[in-house]
Amino acid sequence: MSDQIIGLHHWFDSPPGRYLLAWEQARLDEAVADMFGYHAVQLGMPLLDGLRTNRMPNQWLVLGQEAASGDAMPPDAGLREDGTPRQAIALLAEPVALPFAEASLDLVVLPHTLELSIDPHTALREVERVLVPEGRVVISGLNPLSLWGLRQRRARLYQRFGRGSLYLPDVGEFIGYRRLRDWLRLLSFEVESARFGCYCPAVRSSQWIERLGWIDPLGERWWPIFGASYFVVAVKRVHGMRLLGPAWRTAKQRTAATVPVAHRTPSPPGTAHRR
Repeated sequence: MSDQIIGLHHWFDSPPGRYLLAWEQARLDEAVADMFGYHAVQLGMPLLDGLRTNRMPNQWLVLGQEAASGDAMPPDAGLREDGTPRQAIALLAEPVALPFAEASLDLVVLPHTLELSIDPHTALREVERVLVPEGRVVISGLNPLSLWGLRQRRARLYQRFGRGSLYLPDVGEFIGYRRLRDWLRLLSFEVESARFGCYCPAVRSSQWIERLGWIDPLGERWWPIFGASYFVVAVKRVHGMRLLGPAWRTAKQRTAATVPVAHRTPSPPGTAHRR
């Protein structure tokens, strides 16, 4: 797993990796800017500053094996683009066992965290545990149903015959959006928004990525679910309870409501009653 983390971080330093990180950073800045609360946490991926536009007073960056692997940590991981310091690395912990109390966080950011986790479903269950009701989780990941994913599967097939090289880092099986959505629903999350991006074909040079930039607006309009990356915002829902009154009170009210009342219709004036 440590080698997979190093490989993913090194890949993000390539032209397609920087292209994908730029798109995800823009989506993060838009999504977390209007999320309010007191405590926010980013789990993993120090290359992305997932909380820089958020205004919660308490923000922490939690790393697992990235911190243990020196090669996975970039030298400027603690600085923003303008040179100002970002949130410091506060804890060393794995997503499957978070050292936070139950219902103590308002926002959790998972940039490619589930892909690198030893047990992504358990990690997501931990996030549900530490989030407060109506708290939010922001998830980004690589989409296997994309041009990049197709090239990755083709490269794996060629490698069986001793040919070709992988386009994406070898981090195991990528988690598709539909599968992630089912996990979220199972844990009582409601998907608030989902976006896909990076529709450029699987090329390696920055020149070709710039030349093919015109494909991004077309892909977002005509084949949105086939972007190389997905970005999901989900809300933790806790269903309320309806308090029922005592059975004897309900029966008493029902009995009182069904008592018949006799109504006498008055006779018109000047009419005689027949005997």
